[in-house]
Amino acid sequence: MTTQSILEVRDLAARYGKVGALSGATLSVAPGSIVTVIGANGAGKSTMLNAIMGALPQTGHATGQVTYDGQDISGWSVERRVGVGLSLVPERRELFGSMSVEDNLLLGGFRRYRARESGWRETMQDVFELFPRLRERRAQQAGTLSGGERQMLAVGRALMAKPRVLMLDEPSLGLAPRIVREIFHIVSQLRQTGVAILLVEQNARAALQVADHGYVLETGEVILSGPANELAGNPRVIESYLGLGKQQEAA
Repeated sequence: MTTQSILEVRDLAARYGKVGALSGATLSVAPGSIVTVIGANGAGKSTMLNAIMGALPQTGHATGQVTYDGQDISGWSVERRVGVGLSLVPERRELFGSMSVEDNLLLGGFRRYRARESGWRETMQDVFELFPRLRERRAQQAGTLSGGERQMLAVGRALMAKPRVLMLDEPSLGLAPRIVREIFHIVSQLRQTGVAILLVEQNARAALQVADHGYVLETGEVILSGPANELAGNPRVIESYLGLGKQQEAA
């Protein structure tokens, strides 16, 4: 018996003006699983996440179906998607640099605070347990953090909303190899919280090591999918992507 997916994407296409960026992408994410989408720069990975989130820029337009927890959310606003449990950590991280670590986290939980949802403050303690370095730097301005710490804060802020699906856009981008390993260890740990993760990543080797299932995106189309360990052994994936991962790790 197959586990019902918490997130289903069917024939998702996106374009910016007349330029197509994504063509008929289909994927599913099971509750509590880690699913990765790998592909080269410009393959359409970030566009896919933004389309799922309803966060394409004004020039962008998406078609297709996005189903969350059995409900078609294709026409919903970003705020409404966040409200039901979808969160996106964008590639640029988009932190408030002049605000403290703690205030950035509080903003992540603002919707729950406004809804008078109980336990929203306790979530911050959960984030600090996951990221002890953020606890140490809770009064520090976000703009003064290292790249790795900013990535931790971006993930922590998203977790403050208590998402059921957390989408991560290139979490390893621009980070030193040692920090990349730490970030992926944290991604693996997040599984224990019960949140499902959709991970978009250029570092295919690291992504396939932590994921349960994977999709390969090339020029806006899903060309391969399957269990992550099978994709890691696929000759086409090895030739096109895992060599790149090796170079990144050695850099």
